[in-house]
Amino acid sequence: MDSTDERLIALEIRVAEQEHTIEELSGQLAEQWKAVDRMQHKLHALAERFLALEEQAAPDIPVTKPPHW
Repeated sequence: MDSTDERLIALEIRVAEQEHTIEELSGQLAEQWKAVDRMQHKLHALAERFLALEEQAAPDIPVTKPPHW
């Protein structure tokens, strides 16, 4: 085998390893996006629940005329 063949084989190995790494990273990124999406939905649900509880806990403010009327 000459030096050109060895270089070509080394480059092919490197490309194969990089493709594998890219596939792994792509899978991890997809999982992270799913996790972020789930967290956003949970945050939205918690915010809605908090606002509902806040409305229930807030005392009704009576409508009265100011003292100077």
